[in-house]
Amino acid sequence: MALNNSQYDALMRVYQKRQRDSRHRQEARIAQVYRALPQMERFDREISAASVERARKLLDGDRDGEARCRQRIRELREEREALFSMGGFPPDYMEPDYICPECRDTGYVDGRKCRCFRQAEIRILYGQSNLEEILKKENFSRLSLAYYDKGLIVNEKKQISQYDYMKAVVEECRSYAARFRERKGSLLFTGPAGTGKTFLSNCIAKELLDQGEAVLYLTALDLFQIISDKRFDRGGEEGEDRYRGILECDLLIIDDLGTELNNSLENAELFYCINDRGLKGKATIISTNLPMNELRNSYSERLCSRIISSYQIIPLFGEDIRIKKKIGERKS
Repeated sequence: MALNNSQYDALMRVYQKRQRDSRHRQEARIAQVYRALPQMERFDREISAASVERARKLLDGDRDGEARCRQRIRELREEREALFSMGGFPPDYMEPDYICPECRDTGYVDGRKCRCFRQAEIRILYGQSNLEEILKKENFSRLSLAYYDKGLIVNEKKQISQYDYMKAVVEECRSYAARFRERKGSLLFTGPAGTGKTFLSNCIAKELLDQGEAVLYLTALDLFQIISDKRFDRGGEEGEDRYRGILECDLLIIDDLGTELNNSLENAELFYCINDRGLKGKATIISTNLPMNELRNSYSERLCSRIISSYQIIPLFGEDIRIKKKIGERKS
């Protein structure tokens, strides 16, 4: 996925501002330490001078002189650290603080786009600037099991209630997010509207965004619109980039599969998307209101076979939680 020149330049200005702001914050903290501990500035000057002298000794081939300088630097640093600790400052207080430590707010790591840069591309290309606001409300810390019924048995054989079942599902989703980089599996959430499919997808998305993964959330309608634009060359270069992003992002979330009007061509395109991501080791989360038998009737056999064979299927049960929440809010 890529940005046009003006989009790229605008994004790089954001990163340049991050670097300036980080440098200014660091300078302010250093000045604060020097005011509180005047000897720290002397230590830093002496360490800097000794480091320059050590470099000179290395160039001159003076091994004994270089060793003396190295010992002197070690002693100065130990004294500096002791003074710093006595002053009550955190060990890294004078170091730069980056929004993204991985790329140090440059947008690139070893010449490749950082995860944070790729996520910024997604926000620009897909208009997902509101996703972060949604995830402030829909995340694991805001998830409540209070709306799930302890008296509703969803597994007669094991006598498991909806409450206990959802508790286990939530833990599975937490584990999925925590181990994402090593496993990168795909999930299929099924069940009636309002049982928590989208909420759980968003919980996982929040965790992965916090880890720096590139996450793309699309409804099935949006997904097929991007596919259609690419197929009929309606989006130009940006449309091509949006389509490429579907295949390349770390996690693709397809919400409400089955709400779109699909045909054999769209079935083929969806299979290509899911299959290509699977072959590349990319993770996908799909949610659908359709039960498995209707899913098989609505989509091609090879598409359903690909999902059933390679996705972890998590069915959800019960009534619409959103209705229960509204009823609870009115009572309160």
